[in-house]
Amino acid sequence: MNFDEMKVELMKRITDKHLVNATISQPRQKSSEIKRVKLKPIELKGIYHIQFEYQYERILKHENVQLDNIGKFIDDIFDQFRQAHMQFTKETIQIQLSKKNKVLWKSDKTVEKKEVNLSHNRKKQYLLDDSTPYPFLIRLGVQTEEGKVKKQKYDKFKQINRFVEFIDDSLDYLPKDKQIRILDFGSGKSYLTFALYHYLKVEKGLNIKVTGLDLKKEVIEECRKIASDLEYTDLEFLVGDINDYNEESSVDMVVTLHACDVATDMALARAVKWGSKVILSVPCCQHELNRQLDSPALNIMTQHGLIRERFAALATDSIRAEILTLVGYETQVLEFIDIEHTPKNILLRAYYTGKKPTVEQRERYNEFVHFLSAKPFLQNELKDYLNS
Repeated sequence: MNFDEMKVELMKRITDKHLVNATISQPRQKSSEIKRVKLKPIELKGIYHIQFEYQYERILKHENVQLDNIGKFIDDIFDQFRQAHMQFTKETIQIQLSKKNKVLWKSDKTVEKKEVNLSHNRKKQYLLDDSTPYPFLIRLGVQTEEGKVKKQKYDKFKQINRFVEFIDDSLDYLPKDKQIRILDFGSGKSYLTFALYHYLKVEKGLNIKVTGLDLKKEVIEECRKIASDLEYTDLEFLVGDINDYNEESSVDMVVTLHACDVATDMALARAVKWGSKVILSVPCCQHELNRQLDSPALNIMTQHGLIRERFAALATDSIRAEILTLVGYETQVLEFIDIEHTPKNILLRAYYTGKKPTVEQRERYNEFVHFLSAKPFLQNELKDYLNS
């Protein structure tokens, strides 16, 4: 079988909808950014597609292709890779290509017949699998000893996975040539702190040192015991306040979850002053602007206490995001978890780029805070950075 015949045989099986799954690997070029490609059939809006999952060093990208266009994708894949393991309904095929495209084709038709199941593709694909036992989730009471997520903890499991997605998206901004220093202010029971440590240290094998800081002594003692039992040697928990923590001069990632009111601003200011490359912040209880808010044009809204409170919270987070942008961060406001689970569903994600703001950006910010009669705590904390 030559190279062209091989592709014809594969195309026939794929277009006949016999593909169950496939893994294409062994890049022809060592410098290739794509390490492997996985294929599986899926159904989107009633139409059959093949999903191509491109696996890079640290990220996954997906592309869904209808059968009419599949030929070009198959050609491109085998121009880039030399090995394939392909499971079809009635056979398993192993392919190995030489540098000159000589084909070694092995077909095993003795395997048990497989069914193509398109419905399972609608299941949410988590970075932490919901059927795999994770020691930290078992210890924190999210999973049973067998690795099954407890029914009453499934919302927490989804929240943890959403957070891990944010961590995964941040990998490219973290240093590669030294230990990565991470601080978590207001770590509380530390579900997310343990998840962060597990994902970066255990799953990704990165050199990290993580500190969780909280005011509740009994909570910190319990977290220390769990970290010790799990042998998480580069994860520590300390009793302390954001204002009093002066142990660092440089930090690579700062996480602040549900720090109340201006405690969030204190943490954001610290992160900027430390030169943090990544900031992940879930604000809480934004009272500062609610007290300052004085804009007659908004009276139709602000005369109602509940609406005033919600508007002030949204405006506060908008101001925080804009300040971070003005001091050199690429900043996004994202949904953390579904709003029916908790109202605390906004996450500020900021990556340091060093990009200077335009005159228009500065003017737009100044006009907004003037309109609200706002005197943001974070603005005052970072005045030297904003004026530079």
